[in-house]
Amino acid sequence: MTRSFASDVYMKSSESMPASGGSASQRPKLPAEADNPILSRAFDVLHEASASSARKEENEIAQVRTSEPRLTEEHRPPSASVGLNTTNSPREERLLEEIREMRTWLEQLAKNQKGSRDLPEPLGAFQNRLLSKEFSPQLVETWVDKVYDKWLDSKESMSDDDLLQEIQRCVSGSLEGRIDGGIDENTRIVYIAGPTGVGKTTTIAKLAADQIFRARKKVGFITADTYRISAIEQLRTYASILNVPIEVVQSPGDVQRAVQRLEQCDLILMDTAGRNYLNEIHVAELHSLINANENSETYLVLSLTSKTQDMERIAEHFSRYGLKKVIFTKLDETESIGPMFNLLQDYPVAMSYITNGQNVPDDLLVADSKFMIDLVMGAGRA
Repeated sequence: MTRSFASDVYMKSSESMPASGGSASQRPKLPAEADNPILSRAFDVLHEASASSARKEENEIAQVRTSEPRLTEEHRPPSASVGLNTTNSPREERLLEEIREMRTWLEQLAKNQKGSRDLPEPLGAFQNRLLSKEFSPQLVETWVDKVYDKWLDSKESMSDDDLLQEIQRCVSGSLEGRIDGGIDENTRIVYIAGPTGVGKTTTIAKLAADQIFRARKKVGFITADTYRISAIEQLRTYASILNVPIEVVQSPGDVQRAVQRLEQCDLILMDTAGRNYLNEIHVAELHSLINANENSETYLVLSLTSKTQDMERIAEHFSRYGLKKVIFTKLDETESIGPMFNLLQDYPVAMSYITNGQNVPDDLLVADSKFMIDLVMGAGRA
């Protein structure tokens, strides 16, 4: 079997490089290389190969520049690199591609080597518990790496309390721009969207009660969830208890007329149809009913009992239409809070509310940074 071209380069570079020193010794070292000389040697070879390629290109440019005739500025052609061949040969392209693949593989190997490092006890416990709560490995690694680097910078002198405080700062930083304070004072219409079974209608009742009793607003309901008769009756029941008017609509024209009939209301909450929003066509149909403007807000309701992949796929479909606010429900029905943080990390959305029970008007929490940090720290402590 013939060896690959990258293998040949590896062998030649290994023969020509000194055991220590040289350009490879000047590159930044990864933490995982400290106890792994084989991994370190492989990175040195790749570094030298990249440096050799760069030197070759610099020499070609220098040769072209010295061979160019001296031209005045007005006679100089638009390109300063006349005669320079910037196209790599197939052999060079194959080499560069193999170098890129090797670097990617080695970087992944270096990351895997981190699993064998000795974390301070509080940080190790924090990492294990977060993984058990279904936080993504990438997010956990990001947080743990930052705190671990701080611990190393302190020459491993940080106390347990110092480590926990550093974890809190790290989590707080990741939540910047991801917390929304709930319904804005100047909002007139709130559209509530979400798949079936997430507790959307009950959430609307909780929002209405909060706005009536806390903000002293006159609230009205619109429902477009005509796919389920029980959904209309459920919202009618809440409307009767809260003494608010309700309109049933089936088309964009109906929505406009319903808004006009509820003109006396300070805030209108619209319950949209619960559909399978894993299907992007259903998402597009929903947005035909929504008239987004500066006086409206749209919230996506997701259940924390759903699978992470489903939540992320739904969020991806909705984010294409500019939706940025999320309400998470059923916190009381799961111990896996990781998917909530994974979604906030991976998609440009902000969290506004969390529900943690069926009671109306109770069991509705306005999301804030302190509450979210407490959730994480609670997951990270014994």
